Amino acid sequence: MRRSVVRTLIRPLAMAATMTAIPLMGAAQAAADSVVVGGFPIDVSAAPWTVALSSRARFGGTRAGQFCGGVAVTRTTVLTAAHCLAEEVLGAPPNQMPDLKVITGRTDLLGTEGAEIAVQDARVNPRYDAAANSGDFAVLTLAEPLPQSAVVAMAPAGDPAYRAGTEALVSGWGDTTGGGAYARGLHGARVHVLGDDLCARAYPGGPEGTFRADSMLCAGETAGGPDACQGDSGGPLVASGRLIGLVSWGSGCGRPGSPGVYTRVSDVLRTLKPAAGGPQRLHRKT
Repeated sequence: MRRSVVRTLIRPLAMAATMTAIPLMGAAQAAADSVVVGGFPIDVSAAPWTVALSSRARFGGTRAGQFCGGVAVTRTTVLTAAHCLAEEVLGAPPNQMPDLKVITGRTDLLGTEGAEIAVQDARVNPRYDAAANSGDFAVLTLAEPLPQSAVVAMAPAGDPAYRAGTEALVSGWGDTTGGGAYARGLHGARVHVLGDDLCARAYPGGPEGTFRADSMLCAGETAGGPDACQGDSGGPLVASGRLIGLVSWGSGCGRPGSPGVYTRVSDVLRTLKPAAGGPQRLHRKT
């Protein structure tokens, strides 16, 4: 799988509307094109919280309109990457797309299992910084509830699942080779959480991006290998049965010294935590 920042070389990991090769571009575009590289096919039952974001009107029916991933964190709430909902990706604000759906419980995008559920509301983190790729998450509210078995718990700050060396699973329908081989079936890749110091050295700033430990974490292998890629953006990184990251960005897919960067879920929880005087409200994209 691969993410993009910004993973275009540094491009975010969402898919391009035309599904053609993406040239080098800025961070905002890169974030929308990731997939799982060096992974393996899995049945959705192995990661039932993994959903596909879909718009056939925008992306066509070849892959059921899939363009990003997402993860169910309550029966009616899905998290995804903020860059997945950018107008450059969708062509319109997400709340103006009547066919925006999540596909759940489906391994093969063109299969008939599972369900396609309409997105009732889409809200982007007001602190999202597209230039820095920080705060890269959005919250989708579904029109119908998912089964409780399709929900994964979010790991709070201090959870041991964030420790360097912890094995995690990233899943999605993104590029499986880094060369545009988009998967029709769900894939997963086993990666290891990497230390913040290593991530900071990999992305110290400049054209490769800047790693920020307060809102990001990275995972992969120091020598390169399994990774998220284009089309995987917004998908889950799960360790010890808990969600720790959302596919966000990186430099290429599976490259030595360029691990995948994920939105840190403890930062998502901090942002969503009710503030004094009332609940935190996310910006509605209209």
